This record gives sequence, C-alpha cells and structure tokens, in this order.
Amino acid sequence: MARRAGVSISTVSLAFNNPVRVTQSTLDRILAAADELSYLPKTEAVTRARRGVGRIGVMAPFTSYPSFARRLNGILRATRDLPWEIVVYDQGSAAATSPTLSTIPLTRRLDGLVIMSLPVDPKVAHRLVEQKLPTVLVDLEHPSFSSVAIADAEGGRIVAEHLHARGHTRLGCVTERKKGQPATLPQEARLDTFRSTLAGFGTPLPDSRIRRVDYGVEPARRAAHELLDLPEAPTAIFAHDDLIAVGVLKAARERGLRVPDELAVVGFDDSDVAEPLGLTTVRQPLEESGTIAVQTLLDQLSDPDRSMRHIVLRLTLVERDTT
Repeated sequence: MARRAGVSISTVSLAFNNPVRVTQSTLDRILAAADELSYLPKTEAVTRARRGVGRIGVMAPFTSYPSFARRLNGILRATRDLPWEIVVYDQGSAAATSPTLSTIPLTRRLDGLVIMSLPVDPKVAHRLVEQKLPTVLVDLEHPSFSSVAIADAEGGRIVAEHLHARGHTRLGCVTERKKGQPATLPQEARLDTFRSTLAGFGTPLPDSRIRRVDYGVEPARRAAHELLDLPEAPTAIFAHDDLIAVGVLKAARERGLRVPDELAVVGFDDSDVAEPLGLTTVRQPLEESGTIAVQTLLDQLSDPDRSMRHIVLRLTLVERDTT
C-alpha cells in the first residue's frame, strides 16, 4: 500500500496512528490507496474478545464546546457497569472535518463508534460502511447510520416566536462560521427556521443583521458590536449557543445597554453558564442524547441485523432574565 500511495511504510503507520501529523494531501493519497486495495491492518479484536472487553470510540469537539461533556456523561453513565472501554477522540471544531475520523475505520481498534456533531465526509461514510464499523451519529443524520438528532429547526422557531411575542421587530443573529464542508450544520438549521418564522411574522432578518464568526466569546463580542453599530440596530440577538451569547452580553455591558430593556439575548443549549448569567436559552436534552446514542450502538453490536433507528429529541425554551 505504501508503494501505491508513493510514501514510506513509516508514513503509512503515522497516518493511521496520528493523522494530524501528516499533511492533508499525503493523508488523502494514503486513504485513496487503502480504499482501492481494500486494505485491512492487523486487528486487536481477538485479544479484546479474550479478555471480554470491547471498545467504543466517541468523537466530538469536547474541549471547544461545553455541551459535549454532558453528552459524554450520558454515555459514561450508561456503560459504567458494562464490559466496554470508552475511547474519547477530541476534535477542535464542530465546523471542520476530522483527519482522525478519516482513519478510524481502517485502524480496526474499535468495535463501535459514536460521532457527535462532526461532518461526515461521503468518503468517510463509505469507509465506515465498507469496514463494517457500527456507527451512531448524534446531532446530525446520514442515511447509512442510526442517529440521535436534536430538533434544531424547532429551536429556531421557538426563539423567533418568543422574541416576536416580546414585541421585537429588529432582530440579529450571531452564529458560528461554516468551514467549507458540504454538510448542513445544526446552527444553520436553527438560523434558517429562525429567519423563516420571523418572515412569517412580517419581520424579515436581512443578511446585514447576521454575523458568522469563529467560535468563542471574543469573536462573538466583536460581532455583537458590529450589529449594534448598525443604523437600525437589533433590539434582540439570537446566539447559536450559550458561549456565543456570553460574548453578546459582554458587548451589551461595554455599551451600557440594559438587558433586556434595550437588548434581549437568547442562547442555545442551557449549558452550565446559562443559569448563573440568567440567560434565556433553548434547552437541549444533552445527557439523554448521549445515553440514547450509546444504547442504540450497543443494540446494534448485539444484533448487527437490527434496523437503523433515527430518533429526534425535542427542545424547550428556558426563560430567564435576558428577554
């Protein structure tokens, strides 16, 4: 395979064991060669079976988004007394594809995989299916895999209806910037329904009052200042998650705006920061989504012929002090 890819054997090994240290072009060549040759490295499956312990991988942007730690808690609780090891793979952003995800199906180190909110490239999806690695998706859907989805579109509608009922007619939105992948991200579904619901009320949301930013408090703070500098500044801002909402609230404080009298703010997730800040937000069933995902995967592992499941969890608005 190394010869087919035009690289050394050590580079192939590095690509499978630490793909972030290999350039994307080299990784693409190695993966293409592996797919073409139906490459299967040596497996640890027999060794694991002898000791009676299986291994489930969980891949998500854990360190960047606080909500994923709570989803992981749901998985850990559900498997605490079961003979399964949980292997955690961290990815920096939910808005970018993962090199590690590209190689996981070929390493044969896992019995099953849970992918949370990360784009699944068509080639990766094909590889997961071809290598027969049972996989469950969380917060996204694909026809080849069971999934546990959040009603993200419903979240946008809930926020639009709430702010409309509060009498707001000039609204803004701060959301995370998409980074090139073709998949529809959760925040895009929220924004689309937020806009369409507002349009139905006769209060359109123009592009000029939408800011797409890199994830973080500081980019959100700068974006909020841009919105508030507009000639017709919004009186309410919908942030795609609670941390983005923190940046919006920081900008409001810097401008001396009274919240919610002069600026209303709504977040998303009901994360640990929401209640101390008195933030109105949309609550996701975070722990529940992790629990259901791993239970679905365990069912699939015990019965490979079991039909795929596509579960959608509902959302609720938590009203606090910012609206």
